[in-house]
Amino acid sequence: MSWDPEAAAARDGVLAAVRAAIDVPPGVTPVILIDGPSGAGKSTLADLLVARWPGERTPTLVRMDDLYPGWDGLDAASDAIATELVEPLVRTGRGRWRRWDWAADEPAEWHEVADPAALIVEGCGTLSRRATPFARLAIWADADDVLRKRRALDRDGATFAAHWEQWQGEFERYVAREDPRRNATLRIDVTDWPLGGRRLRRDGTTVGT
Repeated sequence: MSWDPEAAAARDGVLAAVRAAIDVPPGVTPVILIDGPSGAGKSTLADLLVARWPGERTPTLVRMDDLYPGWDGLDAASDAIATELVEPLVRTGRGRWRRWDWAADEPAEWHEVADPAALIVEGCGTLSRRATPFARLAIWADADDVLRKRRALDRDGATFAAHWEQWQGEFERYVAREDPRRNATLRIDVTDWPLGGRRLRRDGTTVGT
């Protein structure tokens, strides 16, 4: 990927914030939450953090797309990530999350998370009032609206196109209720970031180069 100087400076600022966030005493699990509207670049940002992780152990990455129980499941997944994963992980060193099987349209297996080097959770709905107090770094990622929609539909195709308005309405209600931008400790605009690479669709296939 080719970075222009301004985008590279913003990227380096995020990586510096990550280094500060994971500078914790032994026994403390650093949690990084990445929220923002669909197509803003949250998944690619999370991949960048993992690829350039400054710690010795690789962090655990959880994607909200794996939790939403269907196209009307943003609120349920947002609540689950806070109450079943983030809060218990910080308090006890153990948490869990349950995968949603999009193909079968039903709950799938549980995933246990125990004593990770760090936890990164990316996706719409992470910066709720319940979850954010347990995060060492809470990132709000945004981008140009036209670009966001094109990215999202390029990734999920006709499936997402049919549900775009429904999902946007659900996300807007979440934003009005939880005020995630205000909950964020770091707000970035990734419109000009090079966000290429392969992306995972909700049906489990990939798109991109």
